[in-house]
Amino acid sequence: MEVELAFSGWSGIFVLALYGALMLGVGVFAYLRNRGMRESLDEYYLGGRGLGVMVLFFTFFATQYSGNTVIGYPPTAYRMGYQYLVSVPFFIMIIMVYLFFAPRLYALGRRFSLLTPVDWIELRFRSKSVSILAAILMLYGLANYLLEQFVAIGQGVSGLTGGTIPYQVGVIFFIVIMVAYSWLGGMRSVAYTDTIQGIALLFGVFTLLIGSLYYFGGLPSAAAYMQANAPEKLNPPDAAGLTRWFSLLVLVGIGAAIYPHAVQRIFSAKSEATLKRSFIRMAYMPFLTAGVVFMVGIIGIAAFPGLSTANSEQLVGIMANALANQNTFFYWAMVLLFGGVIAAIVSTADSVLLTFSSIISNDLYGRYIKPDASEYQKVLAGKLVGLAAVAILIVIAWYPPATLYQIFVLKFEVLIQVAPALILGLYWTRLNARAVFIGMLAGAVMAGVFTFMGYRPLGIYSGLWGLVLNTGICVVGTLLAGAGTAEREHAREVIGFRYG
Repeated sequence: MEVELAFSGWSGIFVLALYGALMLGVGVFAYLRNRGMRESLDEYYLGGRGLGVMVLFFTFFATQYSGNTVIGYPPTAYRMGYQYLVSVPFFIMIIMVYLFFAPRLYALGRRFSLLTPVDWIELRFRSKSVSILAAILMLYGLANYLLEQFVAIGQGVSGLTGGTIPYQVGVIFFIVIMVAYSWLGGMRSVAYTDTIQGIALLFGVFTLLIGSLYYFGGLPSAAAYMQANAPEKLNPPDAAGLTRWFSLLVLVGIGAAIYPHAVQRIFSAKSEATLKRSFIRMAYMPFLTAGVVFMVGIIGIAAFPGLSTANSEQLVGIMANALANQNTFFYWAMVLLFGGVIAAIVSTADSVLLTFSSIISNDLYGRYIKPDASEYQKVLAGKLVGLAAVAILIVIAWYPPATLYQIFVLKFEVLIQVAPALILGLYWTRLNARAVFIGMLAGAVMAGVFTFMGYRPLGIYSGLWGLVLNTGICVVGTLLAGAGTAEREHAREVIGFRYG
């Protein structure tokens, strides 16, 4: 069931046009400000390694919290009740994983001028097979993620405008704008637009919570309703539920922290102190974002009881409709909320596209296809291949085929297989490149096979079974064969420096 928003239509079109013009303006500003450096890989893909605390914080925020957090989490909380409180630790886990490896990786990035996560893997293992496999897994995950955002953009635009702008037109409109400002300004455009979109999203989310508390009642009334009508939504999870909680925490915590576009932001920081201060601010966001939308979902249980699974997916739209009908302030606040949600989806897509292009230009084209290419040629190759990938994904997103669902859900399961190479390689000098390659390949194959079979032993996600096999092969293979003398000497030279 599609809920037509009461406040949608021309007001929605006005807000979307405003967002689009603002994004293009940011792209032009970044282009004009850095015209002399736009052919540089560092400038285009990392913003000259000079992002300050607030811009870095908001670009991390936009990377981790897409529009799906606002639209998708409340319905899940509505259906599960307090068991979905696990959505807050999801994001806390991501920060914990970041803190485990990000400061050290940042220092190495500065020392060796690393541009992408594949750059680090190539430097550490000096293995063509490991680097290419890691690049393929990352590109697969990024293309998968980008396709999800394109579908979400089209659906969001169509919903906000009450169908005045059709799904396909919405996809094309915002993708053209996204490609334009990314092409013009690179990372600086992306980071600046992330800041604008992050502020808009936070404003909308808190307005939604305040309006829900005022008009629909707070958590105590929701708890009283659940106690009387749905006590299972107040109960803690059973043993199987706890297993799913734990496995999902690990999968999301590691998988989201090693998103290639998230890793690239580590390299973009102006200094290590800037990076750490940004993470300190990020530590509050699980409560201020995931926690807030969780409360909205819980409030909705009593405010709009009895929604079916399909109808509950429209919960945020239903609540926003009700608030928009209260007064003029909430009318425009809800329009801005949904405009901010679409802008947040675009901000996630632009980050993914930029990193996709950087892996093509730096790690495949620049390293293996044309090593003597200039930085301008590398940037251009990344832009053109990225544009071609966008065109292919638009064709797929035009009429999203249900048969691709199983491929879509492989995003985290496959991407997480890069973690041993990326993280263990930072600390273990003996780690063997051949064991890393075999482990990464075996883990990806197992995760894919388990996912397609729908096989989830003990309720644990297929990506984690793949990661266990992957890590086991890395550790056992290294202990049995070890690294050669030259490999260990190189590893000590790369990661054995005094840190801190």
